[in-house]
Amino acid sequence: MSEFWLYVKLGFNHVLDWTAYDHILFLVVLVIGYTFDHWKRILLLVTLFTLGHTVSLFLAAYNVVSVNASLVEFLIPITILATAIFNILTSKNGSNTSKIGVLYGTTIFFGLIHGLGFSNYFKAISSNVSSKILPLIEFALGVEAAQLVVVLFVLIVSFIFQSFLRFSKREWILVVSSIVIGMVIPMIIANKIW
Repeated sequence: MSEFWLYVKLGFNHVLDWTAYDHILFLVVLVIGYTFDHWKRILLLVTLFTLGHTVSLFLAAYNVVSVNASLVEFLIPITILATAIFNILTSKNGSNTSKIGVLYGTTIFFGLIHGLGFSNYFKAISSNVSSKILPLIEFALGVEAAQLVVVLFVLIVSFIFQSFLRFSKREWILVVSSIVIGMVIPMIIANKIW
C-alpha cells in the first residue's frame, strides 16, 4: 500500500511543483474561460490532458518512443503559449463552445507532449519495477487529483474577480492569458532549439 501512495504522491507533486510551474500555467489557460457551471467540460478537458500525459509516459517507459529532451522542453511552453493565444482569439465567445472539438484534440496532444517531459524521470524512478502499468495508473491518479486542485483554485479566483471585482469574463480571459504569455515567453527563449 505504501508503494501505491508513493506513485500517487509523485504524480500529485509533479503537477504542484512550484519550481516547474509549466503544468500549472497550462491548466490555468486551459480552464480560465470556464465557470463552475461548466464542471463537466472542465473535468473532461483535465482528464483528456491526463490521458495524453499517461499515454506518453507509458510509451516512453516501455521504450516505444524516445524524444529529444531539449525538443520536449521547448515544446511544453509552446503548448502553453498556443493555448493562451487561443483564449485571446476566442475570448469573445466566453467559454470556447464553438471550437470545443479542436480544444479536446489539442488538449490530448498537449498532454502527450507534457508527459514526454517527465518520461526520463519516471523511467528512472520505476526502473526497479517489473511491470510499470500499476505505477503509471497510480501516478496518473496523483496527476489528476492535483490538476483538480489547481482547477478548483482557478475557478474560485475567477469567481472572485468576476463577481466581486467586476471583471467581465472577456477581460478576465484576456488579462490572465496575457500574464501567462508574459511568463511563458522567457521559458521559450531559455529552451530555444535554434
